[in-house]
Amino acid sequence: MAKITRKPVPRKAAVPKKKAKAAVAKPRAPTKKSLKAMKPWTPAEIREVFSRFRKANPEPKGELEHVNPFTLLVAVVLSAQATDAGVNKATRALFEVADTPQKMLDLGEESLREYIKTIGLYRTKARNVIALSAKVLSEFGGEVPRTRAEIESLPGAGRKTANVVLNMAFGEHTMAVDTHVFRVGNRTGLAPGKTPLEVELGLEKVIPAEFMLHAHHWLILHGRYTCLARKPRCEVCLINDLCRWPEKTV
Repeated sequence: MAKITRKPVPRKAAVPKKKAKAAVAKPRAPTKKSLKAMKPWTPAEIREVFSRFRKANPEPKGELEHVNPFTLLVAVVLSAQATDAGVNKATRALFEVADTPQKMLDLGEESLREYIKTIGLYRTKARNVIALSAKVLSEFGGEVPRTRAEIESLPGAGRKTANVVLNMAFGEHTMAVDTHVFRVGNRTGLAPGKTPLEVELGLEKVIPAEFMLHAHHWLILHGRYTCLARKPRCEVCLINDLCRWPEKTV
């Protein structure tokens, strides 16, 4: 019988595994080089920017629908990683039956989930809304607290939530930094920062007090409808002549 010889099979080179892409794109923080590269805005230029925003939209409004400070608080908590339009669609019916902490507790977590099940992370959010309702009742007499620290102590509420509620419900001069404001602050050079807090503090430092009540709404709307993440609409931008972004298209 002939002897069978097997040819050695060449080993395949190891192929490095691809890293999984992140599920949610996070705002890109600027590098040290980009932070230093932009020429700082002058006080006159910053005043001009917000004067233009005010002239174009004297009374900007937040797009989250609500009927009182409590429903605003709930809406902002529900809006984390969700669109305002999606939250509004769910809360219109919800706030008709539960517009106070006590009514929300009476509704209960299971029924609340049915109202908000179209919103991302709705199970966790339902649990937080019920817990914050209980805390507002037990520790704050059923009224939404009026300090940042107290609002941040509520389940599901962070610094941005507190800033939105303080500004919209109580007229405080706070700066809520979401992905839109973070992008605008960095891209334009108004207030470059690696974190939302850095951008928040930077904007509060440079924006004149007379504009602060509406400043975060102007910046959010500018980022949402003009200074878009992928394809900014530089050709219709109100401040394209002042913007420091080196890649602007005008």
